[in-house]
Amino acid sequence: MTTFTNPSLEVSDIFRKFDNLLGKIPLQHHKVIQAIKNCRTNVLGGHFLKCNHCNFKKKAYNSCRSRFCPKCQYLTQVKWVEKRCEELLPCEYFHVVFTIPCEYNPLVLRNKEVCYNILFKATSLTLKKVTAKVSGSEVEMGCIGVLHTWSQNLLDHPHCHYIVPGGTLNKKRTKWVKCSENFLLPIKMLSITFNEIFSELMEKAFDGGDLQFTGDIEYLSHYANFRELLSTCKQKDWVVYCKKPFAGAKQVLSYLGRYTHRIAISNYRLVKVVGDRVYFKVRDRKRLGEKKEMSLHVHEFMRRFLLHILPKGFVKIRYFGLLGNRYKQEKIKIIRVLNNIIESLDSTEDESWKDLLKRIDDIDVDLCPNCKVGYLSITGEIPSLLNTA
Repeated sequence: MTTFTNPSLEVSDIFRKFDNLLGKIPLQHHKVIQAIKNCRTNVLGGHFLKCNHCNFKKKAYNSCRSRFCPKCQYLTQVKWVEKRCEELLPCEYFHVVFTIPCEYNPLVLRNKEVCYNILFKATSLTLKKVTAKVSGSEVEMGCIGVLHTWSQNLLDHPHCHYIVPGGTLNKKRTKWVKCSENFLLPIKMLSITFNEIFSELMEKAFDGGDLQFTGDIEYLSHYANFRELLSTCKQKDWVVYCKKPFAGAKQVLSYLGRYTHRIAISNYRLVKVVGDRVYFKVRDRKRLGEKKEMSLHVHEFMRRFLLHILPKGFVKIRYFGLLGNRYKQEKIKIIRVLNNIIESLDSTEDESWKDLLKRIDDIDVDLCPNCKVGYLSITGEIPSLLNTA
């Protein structure tokens, strides 16, 4: 009987042991699995390291750098958050979450790129439209959207997280108006507007022939059935959640970072593999703040993990309005001037990843883990076993 227990258990262990059960899978899924299995192993090559004090030796293998790998997102996340620190606006920040009715999930799953783009467009337009209604004038707001596609049990649950600065810039760029410290926008108005815009965009996608109807949802290819789905979903109360402002810039960015580069499940949530079942931690909805264990057959666990592989090249973090990339720096400078903010944060673009980890987490990656005095240096290279020519 196969048994793995934390802390050694990783997603890569499960795929390495059981991926033969998956059968025929899309090429992109195969590449992701191979990347996760090969990450930080001799397959990708690496370096020999030696301490200059105690002669301790170790091997350091290269990372796969896949955005779906549980071991390759932390440094990218830290760099991203650091960059956003340089763009902080003088106001409170809010966390807004948009969720679509679960009846759409089978359709979205078979039309990921089209439907995820619609979700981004509908949510960003909702924020802009409601902001304009509430302000009563032509103003520009900004937001950062992050797509998530999973629930705690790894089933498909597409939704968007937004970090929204609580302030707007007028059209002439001469006035910066902050919102209330405890209120961003009316939740009911956000929900109704989101419902209307998303439904309209889905109908346009159907009319334009952009949607595919395969397998269990083939019946939706008939207009009457599709219209019935739209009607059923439109009658529901669409879930929009808006959290109160965070306490200060550091808390904002710390919270934000937990959502940007997250994947379906991290290694720390895995508990054990016993026989053909994977045990992992999930949030206990009945007891807030507590965790409980659930288990899945290894095939089902892998299938659910692969549900959340995004289309190739799909951008899951997007910037809108004031924080849109084209004129972002110019607008941030204007807002800071309007608020008499003259100091600027130092850019971290030229900072090495080692210096960044030392500054943020006080981790010195070159310090010898054996003697804690000497420093590791490269003495040789471990060649990759993959032919990348």
